[in-house]
Amino acid sequence: MSEYQLYSFAQSGNSYKVALMLELAGAEWEPIWVDFFHGGTKTPNYLAMNEMGEVPVLVHREVTLSQSGVILDYLSERYRDYAPRSEAERREVLRWLLWDNHKFTSYIATLRFMMNFAAPEKREPAVITFLEGRVRAAMKALDIHLGSRAWIAAEHMTIADFSCAGYVYYAEEFGADMAGDYPNIERWRNAISAIPGWKHPYDLLPGHPTPGGPG
Repeated sequence: MSEYQLYSFAQSGNSYKVALMLELAGAEWEPIWVDFFHGGTKTPNYLAMNEMGEVPVLVHREVTLSQSGVILDYLSERYRDYAPRSEAERREVLRWLLWDNHKFTSYIATLRFMMNFAAPEKREPAVITFLEGRVRAAMKALDIHLGSRAWIAAEHMTIADFSCAGYVYYAEEFGADMAGDYPNIERWRNAISAIPGWKHPYDLLPGHPTPGGPG
């Protein structure tokens, strides 16, 4: 058994954040596929492991963790290349982790779900329009921030970059023209994908394609 087991599936950007860090850090890890589209996060066994009924879940020996931000923080204590190097960097990393979970990942993931995975009768146009506006505002904020720097929270890649990178490789699934509208995000995500060992989420994690998901 590998040192780390990551309960995950390929369509989950939150899973991808953690998987990508494990992969680029050279960790000994393995993905454990969770069949989300057929209730895999709602089984009694899964809920006993994570009562929130969500992925990802990371198991590391006797430690079981949920919530991607917590998992990334935990891994940064073991893979120091991606950890903050000062108290000021620590606060800046935390600032972007919280922003990502509240304003970036949250809206992108919800919009993408509505556009690709929700039943057609539940794809309410007004809701999609609202979410599109929220996503554009968040993308613009990050694009401006990256206009003057290579990485989000420090002079080196940190877990803030892994966190915010969770959904940017699914851009075609939520209608974002990255190169045209967000050139600084495009440059940043290309810098990440140029790192040796990088893989697209559909190549890194199991479960793609899945019935009900993109083909």
